[in-house]
Amino acid sequence: MHYSKTIYLKDGTACLLKGADAADAEAVCAVFNLTHAQTDNLLTYPDESPLTAEKEREYLAKLAESPNEIEICAVVDGVVAGTAGISAVGGQEKLRHRAEFGIGIDKAYWSRGIGRALTLACIDCAKEAGYAQLELDVVADNAAALGLYKSVGFVEYGRNPRGFRTRSGAWQELVLMRLELA
Repeated sequence: MHYSKTIYLKDGTACLLKGADAADAEAVCAVFNLTHAQTDNLLTYPDESPLTAEKEREYLAKLAESPNEIEICAVVDGVVAGTAGISAVGGQEKLRHRAEFGIGIDKAYWSRGIGRALTLACIDCAKEAGYAQLELDVVADNAAALGLYKSVGFVEYGRNPRGFRTRSGAWQELVLMRLELA
């Protein structure tokens, strides 16, 4: 999929939202590892990622040509400040209407409007791709993310009290959310 839009953050700074491609691989890998080190609210720890710049180049090149999946970069002053994307839940007929949403933003850029902009961009792309439902899991203690998702129309449909287990052994409850697109 292709996407490109310039938005202005809360402080007036320009931010380019664009579909990532092979040329963005190193920056996307770097921000992925950074964001996953900054919070326990994401799916993996940075050292668990099998990503290499070469694998990411191949993956992003494939996404750039995909009719229904995308990774979007938020670029501020030439720096990738975060990414978000949609991916198909499955290719089977019974699953084709569903997409998953994921997002990660460098902590240095939190509370500037990038999360909302990336979320709305992914919603637009999911609609354009013909999905009927966009889904996500969010850590229950992540009030900022929960507030954002609810404000754009996501609704809770369940909880998994042992959704994540941190390296310290603590359980993190996951809130399962969905947004009807059609």
